Amino acid sequence: MNEPRYNVPGLERGLRLLQLFDRNRKVLSAAEMARALALPRSTAFRLAQTLEHLGFLQREGEAYRVGPAVLRLGFEYIASLELAELARPIVERLRDESGCSAQLVIRDGRDVVVVLKAAAQSTFASNVNIGTRMPAHATILGRVLLCDADDRTLAALYPEPALPRVSAKSPKSVVELKRLLREDRARGYAVSESFFEQGISAVAAPVRSEAGAVVAAISITAQRPSLEPAELRERLVQQVLRAAGELSHQLNYRPAEAAA
Repeated sequence: MNEPRYNVPGLERGLRLLQLFDRNRKVLSAAEMARALALPRSTAFRLAQTLEHLGFLQREGEAYRVGPAVLRLGFEYIASLELAELARPIVERLRDESGCSAQLVIRDGRDVVVVLKAAAQSTFASNVNIGTRMPAHATILGRVLLCDADDRTLAALYPEPALPRVSAKSPKSVVELKRLLREDRARGYAVSESFFEQGISAVAAPVRSEAGAVVAAISITAQRPSLEPAELRERLVQQVLRAAGELSHQLNYRPAEAAA
């Protein structure tokens, strides 16, 4: 087949590189990309770094996986993505069981992005809708999405000595953020009581892929300054954990296999 008259080789190579990723090849090294596309390894590495800079790829050790910037191509498309479609009945059931608004979010760089929402029947008018962005470091949603991030990833995301102050409780530094992430990771979920927004409480848990990577978070949001009594908090935590676990299972996450 003849090449188009105005073909842009660099753009074509970048798009072909993205097309290498599929359900059977979720993580690829630069060497594997180079072999698959018959390119010099240095060229494949530069392409991967460029796509990583733009958010279309994410670094995972010495390899790469598709990044969330792909979702920025249009929020109309987000609604048709497999993850959102798989999550919809789970998120809606969580909303019905908890009586709270429920959301599915992903991370895009330093932000979390709402890709699915099931609003509760209440007089509370939330300003969180599909497409809403929030700073990852200042929300439990972002902390859940960052809970497995290594020091290299965090240093690349937050090179500045002081983190932006979004609320009175948001971490002031990467050191403080790392402490919160360690606690969230050990707990397996995160709870916010007027942490990001005064008078609003939330519970969030990670959604994991087949490989065990955190790919999304499920959360509920309640218009109350705290989740008291303790029985209420425990009930909401267990409901969110079950929902996140169910979606992770549908994504073929099996803890024993992922650990192996």
